[in-house]
Amino acid sequence: MTHRSKRRSTAVLVGLAVSSLALAACGNGGSGGGGDGKSITFLVDNGDTSVALGNALADAFHKKNPGITVKVDTRPQGGDGDNIVKTRLSTGDMSDVFMYNSGSLFQALNPADTLVPAEGDWTGNLDKTFAQTVTAKGKVYGAPFQGFFAGGVLYNIPLYKKLGLSVPKTWAEFEANNAKVKAAGKTPVIQTYGDTWTSQLFVLGDFANVAAAEPNFADDYTAGKAKYADTPAATLGFEHLQEAHDKGWLNENFASAKNNDGLTMVANGDGAHYPMLTAVLPAIVQQTPDKINDVGFFALPGDNASANPLTVWAPAGVYIPKSTEGGQLTSAKKFQAYVASQEGCQIAIKTVTPTGPMAVKGCDLPADVPQAVKDQQAYFGKANGTSPALEFLSPIKGPALEQICVEVGSGIRPAKDGAALYDEDAKKQAQQLGIEGW
Repeated sequence: MTHRSKRRSTAVLVGLAVSSLALAACGNGGSGGGGDGKSITFLVDNGDTSVALGNALADAFHKKNPGITVKVDTRPQGGDGDNIVKTRLSTGDMSDVFMYNSGSLFQALNPADTLVPAEGDWTGNLDKTFAQTVTAKGKVYGAPFQGFFAGGVLYNIPLYKKLGLSVPKTWAEFEANNAKVKAAGKTPVIQTYGDTWTSQLFVLGDFANVAAAEPNFADDYTAGKAKYADTPAATLGFEHLQEAHDKGWLNENFASAKNNDGLTMVANGDGAHYPMLTAVLPAIVQQTPDKINDVGFFALPGDNASANPLTVWAPAGVYIPKSTEGGQLTSAKKFQAYVASQEGCQIAIKTVTPTGPMAVKGCDLPADVPQAVKDQQAYFGKANGTSPALEFLSPIKGPALEQICVEVGSGIRPAKDGAALYDEDAKKQAQQLGIEGW
C-alpha cells in the first residue's frame, strides 16, 4: 500500500502519510560480528514520526543503561526500503536492531532463518493480536513500534453538527449524509490521487465488513478459492469507489490533491469525509493543531447496522537480525525488551500523537488523545468490533491496487472490471510466492 505497491504493508503508510516523500540515504551500521555491545545501531524508516520515536527511545534507553549507546540510522520507505532491508539481511550487513513491518511483509523476511527470536517475560505482555503478526513457527520475533491504527472515514465534526448529521452505520445512511453535504455546497468525499496510495481506503478499509459477511474469505482467498470479483461483499469496496465519483461527491482537484491537502480540507470543514487511516493524525496535529479535535472517525459503513466493524492495522515491529552477535546481541536484546516495556510504550505515547490503542498490555492511552482516537477505541470495546486488515491474514497482495483504485475512482474503469483486474494482479503475486491454488 505504498508507492507502486499495495504489497507494502500499511505500517509503511504511516510514514508516507505523515512525512515528506523525499528519500533519505540509508545509514551504514551493520554489526558485522560481535563487539563489546557498548554501542549498537537501530535502523528505522525515514518518516518524521519514525525518526522522532527512534531517537526518543534511544535516548531514554541510554539514560537507563548509560553503558550502552544506540545510534539511529535511517532507510527509505516503500519499495526502496523493503529492498534495503532484504538485501542487508541476506548479506549479513543489517543494523543490530531494526524496525520493519509486521504481518505479511514480516513473514516475507523468512524470520526463522534471518531473525533472532525474542526472549524474556515481556513477550507475554504483548497484545495478542500484535503478537500474532510478529510470530513465525510458534516464536515471537518483534517488539511493537507505536500503536495500532485503523482504516475508515475521518469526518468534520462541526460540519456534521451544522447540518444535523449523525455518524452513519450503513452505506445508505452514508449516501444520505453525502447528499445533504453536497446540497450545502461542501465536498462530501475527499480523494487525493496525487498520492496514489490514498486511493485504496474504500477497498482496504472495508475488509472488516467483508470478513463479517464472509468469515472464511481470507483463508479462501489465500487458497485461490475466493476472488474479489466473484464475492459480492468484496466487490462492494470497488463499487463504492465508483459511486463516489459518479455521484459527484469528490473534490474538484481529486486527481492532483495530496494527502496533506485532504487532511487540511477535512480539518477545516471544506470537505465532510476523507476515507483514510488514523495513522495520519500526527500530520493533522502538525498542520492544523487547533483543529485536531474537530476531526472525528468512524468505520466504513457496510450493509449491517448492528455490526459495522472496524478494519485495524497492527504496528510495525522492532527486530534483531541473526548477524547481531556477541556483546551487540546482548545489548540489542535489552533494547528490544525496553521498547516493549511499559516505559518504552509511554515514551511512544509522549513522543508521537497516538493513532490508536497500544500493543503492550496495561499501557493505556491518556484522556487527552485526539477525538478520532477516542472514536476508534469504541470499536475495540465491542464484541467483534474489529477485524485485522487482510494483509495480516493473507500473504497475497497484488502490487497494482492503488493504480486500479485511481482508475475506478476517476471514472476510467468500472468497478467490476477493477475487481477482476485486481484478482489477476493478486494471481501473479500468489504464483510468484509459490502459493498453491492459483
